[in-house]
Amino acid sequence: MDVIAAIATGANPTAIGIVRVSGEGCFALCEQVFRAANGRPFTGQTARKMIFGEMLDREKRVIDQGLAVRFPGPGSYTGEDCAEFHCHGSPVVLRELLSALFAAGARQAQAGEFTKRAFLNGRMDLTQAEAVVDLIDAETAAGARNAAAQLEGGLRRTLEPIQDALLEITSRFYAVVDYPDEDIQDIRPQEIAAALRNAAARLERLLATCRRGRVLKSGVRTAIVGRPNAGKSSLLNALAGYERAIVTDVPGTTRDTVEESVLCGGVLLRLIDTAGIRDTEDVVEKIGVERSRQAMRAAQLVLAVVDGAAPEREEEGALLADVAQSGAPWILVFTKRDLACGLRAAGTVRPAGEGPLTPPAAVVSLSSLTGEGLADLGNAVSALFPAGDPGDAGSLLTDQRQEDAARRALDAVRRAMEALEAGMTPDAVLTDGEEALDALGELTGRTAREEIVSRIFSRFCVGK
Repeated sequence: MDVIAAIATGANPTAIGIVRVSGEGCFALCEQVFRAANGRPFTGQTARKMIFGEMLDREKRVIDQGLAVRFPGPGSYTGEDCAEFHCHGSPVVLRELLSALFAAGARQAQAGEFTKRAFLNGRMDLTQAEAVVDLIDAETAAGARNAAAQLEGGLRRTLEPIQDALLEITSRFYAVVDYPDEDIQDIRPQEIAAALRNAAARLERLLATCRRGRVLKSGVRTAIVGRPNAGKSSLLNALAGYERAIVTDVPGTTRDTVEESVLCGGVLLRLIDTAGIRDTEDVVEKIGVERSRQAMRAAQLVLAVVDGAAPEREEEGALLADVAQSGAPWILVFTKRDLACGLRAAGTVRPAGEGPLTPPAAVVSLSSLTGEGLADLGNAVSALFPAGDPGDAGSLLTDQRQEDAARRALDAVRRAMEALEAGMTPDAVLTDGEEALDALGELTGRTAREEIVSRIFSRFCVGK
């Protein structure tokens, strides 16, 4: 592969900036832009050891002093020869150094190309490659821990027993059929059934992690709904830690949805502060109210906010009925605890109307002004979206691609189980088994057909 180069740090000025290079022949190329203080050529420097020296531009003029390090392949990030330059984080210096590398023969790396080369060279599978992006984009400590564990191969290790079991029965069947003269024990239906049951159980457990994985990666889309002046915007500001939304005593101040990401109970919430829901003749406010209802219907969690310092109103029951029928879990939040004087601090409001009504997951009384009760709201949120066992980190499905592949694998395994129970021959049963392997191969990047062939020749000594 040709030599690629790119600035690995951000575009803004920083204390340290890094330029990364990878590809066959990159060490000789780096000699043209770096002059080591110890006088030795770059190709002769000790591997994986930072070397002090001068960075040179296209005209061989010194543009900075800093450190350089070389990583010989295959034991590098990309699996091929790599190098990094660590200099001052001036965007001008970084661009000049990158330009000098281009003049020496490198080309601009494409988006994700370093990690793509790592995958193509067998340094990581697809789940680990996706974990790199998840780790960079992580907004919570739990999300970062899960991505780091997945980068270390946590999800691959979860999938390997499933793949190995399916490969075992599939390769043994083909070995017996294709090489009848070899001394290979035939596979029994009981063994196939046991392997399929085990694979199905593991895949079901894996798919059960999807919801938690998505929460870690993307957060929970949360709608704050209530009547005008119930304290919705004040709650958003209290959770955000600054004045994100305008708060006044005038009803209808919020006329459009306001969004903010916050941590509540250790859970990332994508908060949507909505317009107060009420009957109004104001055309603009009507649009805001309709958007509030749309946000509620699309939410994964609803915070139904009720003014805890005001007497109960009939309209509140109708609003809460809408919330209870939205299909999302919801928390009833009484605000203005500092003003309530016990009036409704521990009370509740009954949703009005008929039909299936989901009760609130929790009832919380709080003050957005003093912060009293915010911890109770955090506890209620974390109970709805638990972090799970720390030992599960790295073994969660975190995106739609992974979920789709795992679900197709499970569907294929179930079809194979049904075919076996119906008395179909092993070749018909294992056709679905191969489909499951193909789906898992998409998830990790392993090719099922190549794996089957390799298993036949390595395990059964065919053709000796």
